[in-house]
Parts: sequence; structure tokens; C-alpha cells
Amino acid sequence: MALPLFQPWRIFTDKVVDEALPGAAPISMPSSSPAAPTVSGDPSGTPSRRPSASTSAKPATPSTEAGGRLISHEHETTGSVAIVRLPDGSRILRLQDLDTSDGPDLEVWLSDAAVRPGRAGWHVFDDGEYRSLGQLKGNKGNQNYVIPADVDLTDFRSVSIWCNRFNVSFGAAELVAS
Repeated sequence: MALPLFQPWRIFTDKVVDEALPGAAPISMPSSSPAAPTVSGDPSGTPSRRPSASTSAKPATPSTEAGGRLISHEHETTGSVAIVRLPDGSRILRLQDLDTSDGPDLEVWLSDAAVRPGRAGWHVFDDGEYRSLGQLKGNKGNQNYVIPADVDLTDFRSVSIWCNRFNVSFGAAELVAS
């Protein structure tokens, strides 16, 4: 029976993922606590001296090294991709505002293939060098994928949402240096 192979019900299902960008400054939320703030210090009641935020060095922020817009292949796909270097030096691939179809066995791939529009681009990403960054976490939303330290990004020029079951790209983006 073909139903388990094709999983047609996935056309009607969505998995939304909304991950924050690692290393970005957290959003400050006002406290709803009625209690007065406490001051830490030594037992004598003298507050301890700590450098204030204004005198401390600001932590580095994430920086975008490359990015691109997703185009549709086998399935309507929109959103953007970015290679982001985090303050600790590690890198992630960020999918922003992703919107594609749910599907069986979807992965996020870095590839050396050029992005081609239409049917000409559906099957090219497994023809040369590619590296899976893992299973697609959801077909909608904002997601982060760790890029292993041993990956040389000069070897890759595109990102594909790849369906292993049918060897086809759902959508892809050309990576352009920032």
C-alpha cells in the first residue's frame, strides 16, 4: 500500500517551531512582583561593589556571515536562511519565517549546488557535495541548526530543505556573503 510511503495526510499538517537566536540579548520583561528589590551585600548591610552594566564590557553579538531567500521547488517554500556566527565563535544556520509543506524525512542541507528555479532545481542538491545539518524541526517558523566546526563553508553555496524519501528539494536558497 502506498499511503505509508507517500504520507498524503502531511499536506494538511503543520509543525511550528519558534527558536530564539542564540547569543542575542534577552528581552527585558517588567516584574509584576509587589516586593521591593533586594540589594546583595555583606552581612553588615553594606552593598557589595559590582561593576555596573554601563562600565562592563558589552558581550559580542551574533553576526550574519551569509544569507539568502528561499525559493520553491517541489513544494511552495518561503522564508530566509542565514549563516550566523555566535559570540562564542560557533556557527548556526538560521531558518527565519520558514513556511513549507510538512513532508516525510525532511532534512536541512548545505550543498555546493547552484540554486535553479523551477523543476530544474528539484534534484540537483545531492549531485555533488552536501552536508546534512539534521532533520527539519518544523515546516513553519524560526529554527537554528548547528554547523559543525569541521565544516568549511567555502565548500557550500546553497541550503536546501531536502526530502530524503523522494530525493527532491522542497525549497532552496543561494548563500550570499554579507
